[in-house]
Amino acid sequence: MLERAGCVAAALAAAVFVLPAQPSVPRTGAQVLTFHSRVDDSEQPYAFYLPPSFDPSRKYPLVVSLHSEDTSQRLNLRQLFGISARYGETDPPDLRYFPLNREVDFLVACPSARGSMGYQGIAEEDVYDMLADVERRFPVDEDRVYLTGISMGGGGALWLALSRPDVWAAAAPLCPVAPPGAWEKAVNASSLAVRLYQGEIDPIVSAGKTRSWQRRFLDAGVPAEYLEYPAVRHNIWEFAYRNDALFHWFAPLRRNPYPPRVRFETHSYRYSRAYWLHIDGLTPGQPASIDAAWTSPAALQVETAGIDGFTVTPQQIPATLMTAVIDGVTVKVRPAASLSFTRASGQWRAGRFVPSGKRPGLEGPIWQAVAYRHIYVYGSTGPVTPEELERRRRCAETAADWSTPRARLALKLPVKADAAITPADVDSADLVLFGSAETNTLIARFSGLLPLALNPGAADYGLLFIAPIGKHYALVSSGLPWWTGAEEARPTVGIAFAPPQFRLLQTFGDYILFKGSLANVLAEGRFDRDWKLPPDAARKIAASGTVTVR
Repeated sequence: MLERAGCVAAALAAAVFVLPAQPSVPRTGAQVLTFHSRVDDSEQPYAFYLPPSFDPSRKYPLVVSLHSEDTSQRLNLRQLFGISARYGETDPPDLRYFPLNREVDFLVACPSARGSMGYQGIAEEDVYDMLADVERRFPVDEDRVYLTGISMGGGGALWLALSRPDVWAAAAPLCPVAPPGAWEKAVNASSLAVRLYQGEIDPIVSAGKTRSWQRRFLDAGVPAEYLEYPAVRHNIWEFAYRNDALFHWFAPLRRNPYPPRVRFETHSYRYSRAYWLHIDGLTPGQPASIDAAWTSPAALQVETAGIDGFTVTPQQIPATLMTAVIDGVTVKVRPAASLSFTRASGQWRAGRFVPSGKRPGLEGPIWQAVAYRHIYVYGSTGPVTPEELERRRRCAETAADWSTPRARLALKLPVKADAAITPADVDSADLVLFGSAETNTLIARFSGLLPLALNPGAADYGLLFIAPIGKHYALVSSGLPWWTGAEEARPTVGIAFAPPQFRLLQTFGDYILFKGSLANVLAEGRFDRDWKLPPDAARKIAASGTVTVR
């Protein structure tokens, strides 16, 4: 009997073990989800709304909403649904209090931006990691993904919409504080619905600034709308989001994944794709623009500036030869799934441009080395006392601490000694290297790849430059730290709520050499396409007698 009972128990256990897993039913309503960040291997939260009547068999529109400075993703979700914050509340502890007048048939996702750090670099990467996480979990209609944001988040909405316009169906920035580089990209919204919102007497973001953004769009041929609310201050969301008004505006708008004409401007390989067009060749840091239009399924009209190569993808492959007129030059090509063109000796012809030297993912400028996953590395070699080693470590920790007393960021950037860096670190991250070949073994190891070196004994000088090492960047800081004298020399750079280290690094090109402090810069700028100094800069730096130019 006992034997039989044991057999039955074992059989039941086996039966339980082989039962198929039941699909989990997603929780509806307001909640906090997380995604895994590739930047620092952390779990980053985002506020999320799933309609109570969610049906997994159909695709849903998605609104990505970016919060303002000194608030949070949770408060932002409530603001988007017209739920007023309690007096003085900037970060509601949970989303259990979420009264809705009616159900909204949208998915909504609000990233955290690590706190208040803008939406470039690491926080920008977070937005796209969050978007990928939402699309992995839920059925998203990729032609109905919308973007909005308030103040800092409004500027982020401008930046994301203009740098990657083909991701979004529409953008609705509220009182935007635009980050560096956004203004030049206004034409990129040519196939994107844009509506700007502004309070007339906003004391933080003036109405004049947002009006100028609408003028900028209109001058670029982008029919951006502008709504200004009389006698309203910085609380513009209370009016723009009232009664689900923004959802009503978004609802009929859809992305056209194949507009007949694409206009695109950029300075970087990082942002070189829009819809059916990809820029293959440019000079990083220099303006590059293209205006391409299909005049028929087999005819393409293109005008370029600052571009050496591009690729297009026809919506349908015609049966006959295709004709492209590029900057007045006629090029005939056989029909194919993708068509590439390159310029050689000033003439366009069929063929793919393959960049060498500076290329996608390895183009600078300096701030790109701290825009994603990176490690701060101090040297531990050479004549070094315990006190000197501690000084070196503190210097690297100062660079890695992006929080301020005003803004504590959900960001932990690693600091390691050179001896602690592993092959996996080199393979997976950019490296911020402090010291010289005499004090840092990694600088010595990669010296053959580095275009510059501060000479031993060059007292009272600071040298900072970026260079490619394998698949990643090295950012080398030799001599005085790059922030020496920044308060006096560059006190008002970037947007005020971004981390000071990041704002300062965004003002540099690929290299900078200074004496004493940033108030006395001897040379700065961009390397050429082969990661070499331009001749004038090389002469100027060599004349200092402090730097070896390789």
